[in-house]
Amino acid sequence: MAARTEGLGVPKLMVRRTDVTGADGIRLAAWEFADPPKCAPGGPPPAQGPRPGGSGGDGEGANVAEARHGAGERDAGSGPGSPKGVLLLHGLMGRAAHWAGTARWLSGRYRAVALDQRGHGRSDSPVHLEDPYAREAFVEDAEAAVEQLGLAPLAVVGHSMGALTAWQLAAKRPDLVSALVISDMKASALGARSQLEWRQWFDSWPVPFATLADVRKWFGEEDPSLERPAPSRGDFFAEVMTEGEAGWEPVFSRRQMLAVREAWVHDAHWDELARVVCPTLVVRGIDGELGRAEAQEMVRVLPRGIYAEVPDAGHLLHLERPADWRRVVEPFLHAAHPAVS
Repeated sequence: MAARTEGLGVPKLMVRRTDVTGADGIRLAAWEFADPPKCAPGGPPPAQGPRPGGSGGDGEGANVAEARHGAGERDAGSGPGSPKGVLLLHGLMGRAAHWAGTARWLSGRYRAVALDQRGHGRSDSPVHLEDPYAREAFVEDAEAAVEQLGLAPLAVVGHSMGALTAWQLAAKRPDLVSALVISDMKASALGARSQLEWRQWFDSWPVPFATLADVRKWFGEEDPSLERPAPSRGDFFAEVMTEGEAGWEPVFSRRQMLAVREAWVHDAHWDELARVVCPTLVVRGIDGELGRAEAQEMVRVLPRGIYAEVPDAGHLLHLERPADWRRVVEPFLHAAHPAVS
């Protein structure tokens, strides 16, 4: 995929895009992260794929090079001696690129793949299905990606909505998932009032934004829902904006995001958590959305649960405190999911 290369003065992180087929035939974009191969003499440099927000968004200013392949074109194996897989699942409104910082250190030992979930990033947004954003569809999408990319047995690292998908996948297919990281996601139902608050919050967005600087400032400083400035939050939203004739707007449908949330607004997911048999790390930011008492109860319910906290972090802990996030997650993965088959 020919495009531009950005010189950010940092080592490149090669990203290979593979389109996979999810539930109901939906097209999903999976992104495999690795150090770029050296070009042959006279060969072309890696291509920089278009990125909606044009920002690093990963806490480390990643320079991401992109190549695109079909599901049957990849050349990495999953046999003995091959790196084990790690699937990264973003949260609501997020995209695979938000995992670039984590993928950089994972890719030194593992085959790191991030999935744009349905309705997010470069994956399709189903509009003609009866219930296109049912929880089962997200789980089936992840299941299909794991099988089509030959990632199993793998570790799954999920943030927020992606964490729910991750533990539902682990409960459904214990043969696929050998280790699990749940980042700042509740097992309890949030309640109808939460959905109303989100609808009001979406209505408060001053879209379109004139510039990406305005996006970062509003979401990182001026949003009335903020208790204090959060630059990483501004970067997060800059990554999920696209420029139109009138200005910068989200790449996703806010109406569809509300539909996605319905599954954990009205339903609790403790039973599925109890069926996760693999080692599971439940990690929260001290100022995140998952409270300590609930996180510790989740660990108690899990057959092989482990608890951890990231200090001075909120909901976007892997973006806000990337070094602390790594110090918590990396040793767990090394113990529960050794890097080489």
